[in-house]
Amino acid sequence: MASKGLHYTPLGTDGTDHAYRQRVASQYPISALNKSRLKHCIFFHYLLFFVMLAKLSADILDKLDIFILEIEELRIPQPLWWEYIWCISLLFSFLGLAAIRKNRVKPMQHYLIGLLAFGYLPCLYGFAFYFGDVWTYLTCDPELEDDMRDLDNVHMWQGMPYGLLWYGFIIVAIQIHAFSTYFAYNLLKAWKSRGGRKME
Repeated sequence: MASKGLHYTPLGTDGTDHAYRQRVASQYPISALNKSRLKHCIFFHYLLFFVMLAKLSADILDKLDIFILEIEELRIPQPLWWEYIWCISLLFSFLGLAAIRKNRVKPMQHYLIGLLAFGYLPCLYGFAFYFGDVWTYLTCDPELEDDMRDLDNVHMWQGMPYGLLWYGFIIVAIQIHAFSTYFAYNLLKAWKSRGGRKME
């Protein structure tokens, strides 16, 4: 055969063309990963919403003139305005999910603004509102009479400090909001790096 003994290797097939081979753009795996993580955060946001709804149920039923003895016997304290405002934050999660489906920048920006206004701010208000009770409860000495008098002023529910219970909720909520913000911000960066084709 005429080609026998030739050791010619065509250009570009010896492995030196690796720099020119087609690669998946980095923003696509980043986008997919952060979409999945943001969906999980929104799911936990829903779970927290149902916890808040359970707490607000006594007040909601009272406003609707519905009497359920079992709920009334729990003597759930009256809600503060920040509790209802925090519930509005759930509505913005639908904007976040819509943005995820179609990779849209504007709805994701609106989701972040809504999360800040109706997620973070009410939680920070609740944190500041109950700080006095929580601090008194955590620092009081049961052997000191003055501390015991201060402890009597701490709002208790079912034998537990009410403010401390709220702190548990608020800390979890802020963590979920923080992760949601981080993943949403990563998505915005990935989507904008494609040239802003889906800004609207």
